[in-house]
Amino acid sequence: MDKVINETTCFKEHLKYEKNCEKSACRHWISCKQYNNCTIIASKGGPKTLQEIGDLCGLTRMRICQIEKSALKKVREHMTKQGCQA
Repeated sequence: MDKVINETTCFKEHLKYEKNCEKSACRHWISCKQYNNCTIIASKGGPKTLQEIGDLCGLTRMRICQIEKSALKKVREHMTKQGCQA
């Protein structure tokens, strides 16, 4: 099984074997056993409200809104620098 885990991403293994991720340093890790502690698995469930995302991350809906706004601003700035219309 070690060979299989090394040849794929950990979230695929956690999804396939329904095993919780223990790698809290992973950039996809969240403290949510329902989704095997993996944001990628959580996102496979489809769109979520800001409140649902906040609940998963232990943050308020307003903080998630602020993060979303900041991320969109950065994406638009990057697109503009690349000559794309944002």
